[in-house]
Amino acid sequence: MLAAIPDPAADPSLRDLIAARPNLKYDAMAGLLLDGVPLAGIADAVGTPTWVYSAAAMRGRYRHLTGAMTDAGIDLHVHYAVKANDGRAVLDLFNRQGAGADVVSGGELRKVLNAGFPASRIVYSGVGKAEAELRLALEHDIGQINIESAEELAMIAGLATTLGRQARIALRVNPDIDAGGNDKITTGRATDKFGIAYSDAAMLYAHAATLPGITPVGLATHIGSQVLTLAPYRAAFRRLADLVVTLRGRGLPVETVDCGGGLGIPYRNEPAPSPTGLAGTIKAAFHNLDVRVVIEPGRWLVGPAGVLLASVVLVKQAPGMRFIVLDAAMNDLVRPAMYDAWHGIVPISAIDAAQPTQPATVVGPVCESGDTFARSRQLPPLARNARVAILDAGAYGVVMSSTYNARPLAAEVWVEGDRWSVIRDRQPVEALWAREHLPA
Repeated sequence: MLAAIPDPAADPSLRDLIAARPNLKYDAMAGLLLDGVPLAGIADAVGTPTWVYSAAAMRGRYRHLTGAMTDAGIDLHVHYAVKANDGRAVLDLFNRQGAGADVVSGGELRKVLNAGFPASRIVYSGVGKAEAELRLALEHDIGQINIESAEELAMIAGLATTLGRQARIALRVNPDIDAGGNDKITTGRATDKFGIAYSDAAMLYAHAATLPGITPVGLATHIGSQVLTLAPYRAAFRRLADLVVTLRGRGLPVETVDCGGGLGIPYRNEPAPSPTGLAGTIKAAFHNLDVRVVIEPGRWLVGPAGVLLASVVLVKQAPGMRFIVLDAAMNDLVRPAMYDAWHGIVPISAIDAAQPTQPATVVGPVCESGDTFARSRQLPPLARNARVAILDAGAYGVVMSSTYNARPLAAEVWVEGDRWSVIRDRQPVEALWAREHLPA
């Protein structure tokens, strides 16, 4: 008899969620472990909600990614996308691994400089760089500025000339490729605000080469975040490669292609591209062009390395419904409310995890119906004060947190081997009004 084919639309079981995440496992006595460290012990000591990150997971994923590119023979330069998680410990880890940084604001630029990243390993992206931010980038002589428009090019040329600097720029090309997924994180379509229209790119690149203070070094593209198939990459990189050939045919130098980031992760254990697949796609597009390849991964490196610990405030029974109310909320992790994002939720107690499951809606205490982490999720009975871990929360979690409903920012914990330490204290409630003043 043939085995039943799993329903791809069905949620993965608690066991399957843990089995697919090698840094997590259950111990019969200690409960859920992250790299051998009991998460219950962290929750006891620090409280909840608390973010917890695995240094080993981040380091291992970086080496997996760079190893795949090296095996494919690609001259690769990784620039970590700081917007995914800009914590000092995270930045320090990737700097020590030799990564560069991809920043999208003056604040991020200052953070990575403070973290010790060499200016030569910094790429500045983003559609709305203010004059003061560009001045900062030029004064520090960063490695590359990705230009998003003709107007921005003119502004940088003027600033660079005034400062007596030479700006190394790449044109961010909008290839008009739909990467699929959530509309709010797709960035490579003609209707999106990012990048220069493909039809205008060659003319603008030629113009850039004539401007004082400007040194064009290459092309860039970024088609979106949480990309779960290689087909959009193939299409975008093919267009970028064609543009390299066109520009060189006109006698213009093109040294670098910045392939952006966006490689997706399997939040729901769904099929997702591997670094090996991405490396093959990049090699297929650029293997005969002798270019320096830049990629800007963020989510893929840090997403699976983090969990958000939360405690059950109460379980509310309603007709035909079970609401599990957590002390974590949309102000901590906004992705489900903002993007309808799916995150695995698992009990920390091994005893809880072994119990039969029933559907539940998992919510936070914020006064919004959108403060919902999961609907009709199969979970065991969870008593008041039981703890859960929200999985794959290392990217676009803490960086998007707020103090909505006067809820202080959560603590952050770093796990290194069998040891852990607090890397950001829980915000004291007094900090919520410390910067406020009554009018005169």
